[in-house]
Amino acid sequence: MTAPTSSQGLEPGRVAEVMVSAHGGEPGGRGSGYLVGDRWILTTAHTVRTPGATVTVRFDADLPGQWVSPTRVLLLADAADVALLEMTGAKTPRPSVASPRYGLVPDADLVLPCSAMGFPRFKLRDPRALRPFEDGTPGPYRDSCHATGTISVLSNRREGTLDFAVAAPDHCPDPGHSPWEGMSGAAVWHDGAVIGLVRSHHHADGPGHLAVARVDRWFDLLTADELRLLRHAAGFPEGPDGLFAPGSAPTPHGSLVGLPDSVPLRELDGLVTALTALPVIRDRSRLDLVLQNIDPVIAANAPRDAVLRVDVFGIVKTCLSYPGTLDALLETVRLIESGSSAAARLDRAVAELMRRQGFPGKRAVVSHTPTGTES
Repeated sequence: MTAPTSSQGLEPGRVAEVMVSAHGGEPGGRGSGYLVGDRWILTTAHTVRTPGATVTVRFDADLPGQWVSPTRVLLLADAADVALLEMTGAKTPRPSVASPRYGLVPDADLVLPCSAMGFPRFKLRDPRALRPFEDGTPGPYRDSCHATGTISVLSNRREGTLDFAVAAPDHCPDPGHSPWEGMSGAAVWHDGAVIGLVRSHHHADGPGHLAVARVDRWFDLLTADELRLLRHAAGFPEGPDGLFAPGSAPTPHGSLVGLPDSVPLRELDGLVTALTALPVIRDRSRLDLVLQNIDPVIAANAPRDAVLRVDVFGIVKTCLSYPGTLDALLETVRLIESGSSAAARLDRAVAELMRRQGFPGKRAVVSHTPTGTES
């Protein structure tokens, strides 16, 4: 259930750089956050835990709408690794800020397409390429990172986090640090709802995985007073029944579950043509990541070929042998390529394939699909 005043989906103008200055004004840590009310920002507790530090937030850096505000820490809950900041400077220039909706993640065999936006260390820019400070000296800055990928729900169960698989950074300005430093606190989205906050990067998992603190665990980890504060400031629901269940609102896309694996290749031509036009498919490393996180069976069994078009034909045919995985592939690439003309072309190709195959209208497909099972 979603409150009528809640917003749906990531809005870049509400993504905050969280800048921590140690006692005495010395530079401290960096993190990310999200504006969840007129003057409140969600982030992780460990980002702002430094005693005596001052915390400043910045939005739309170096853009016409840039604004900055000092804050005070209103909530610091180590058990859930969540913090709530209250801006103490000028109010947001936005006329009103609706709270996001918050999502429930079922403890089931699911792979969820997700996204997050923050300011990790590997996005540091060369000072020589930057606009100089007022005294004429150049200064470094971190650009934004729009991370897209998938969450395999049953990973990290013992830790109680979600495993967010993303494209690994090619480099880090300082090999002694994680390339993802500064991404902590970024809201992680699925199906238009916040399902968690980026919490940490475990080096043993490799550079393409982030651990995400789940918002649906807050009911178990926070006190009644802490939950009451989050309800007032961040629009967090009163109980688990108020969490948005991903997939409860069907997407406008059709489902190809039921398309037989014996369908002739010529019938798949339009779909394959649309898929091969997508940047995420044309980049083999990103394609491999998508396949691995949709269902490892597909990654292992799909016949691969150096020729992209032949490769995609093989992937699609293999998906048809595992009901639900073709829908999962399509939903993942739609998320990554959302709003592009290539994504719109893909939707038209799917609709045309359904029409030719005699599918009765657009059958709803949920945006999360059990691996290897029918949705």
